[in-house]
Amino acid sequence: MLPHLALGMAFGITLPGPVLVLHIVAVFGAYFVWYWGHGGQTLAMQTWKLQLQMADGSKPPLSRLLLRYALAWPSLLLCGAGLLWAMFDRDRQFAHDRLAGTRIAFKT
Repeated sequence: MLPHLALGMAFGITLPGPVLVLHIVAVFGAYFVWYWGHGGQTLAMQTWKLQLQMADGSKPPLSRLLLRYALAWPSLLLCGAGLLWAMFDRDRQFAHDRLAGTRIAFKT
């Protein structure tokens, strides 16, 4: 994100709207998928000792990480409905975790 801020502030250069959105989605995707795939935790998840895993406790394959990331966007953008889902879910899992077959668990 820093190059966008620097170019925008210094030179008034910005990417066209759709290109900027695609770039942001790609950068966030690289961040989340990388961290979930290498240890099952983002930096914030490390703080709270949470870990992403498959429903059976195994490490999620790349296909499931990408699916979870793709499903997280509508989960967030629909007024957080996928996050509110966790309040009513029997295992307190987010909607995108249910659909992707993943879960967030306390790291042992």
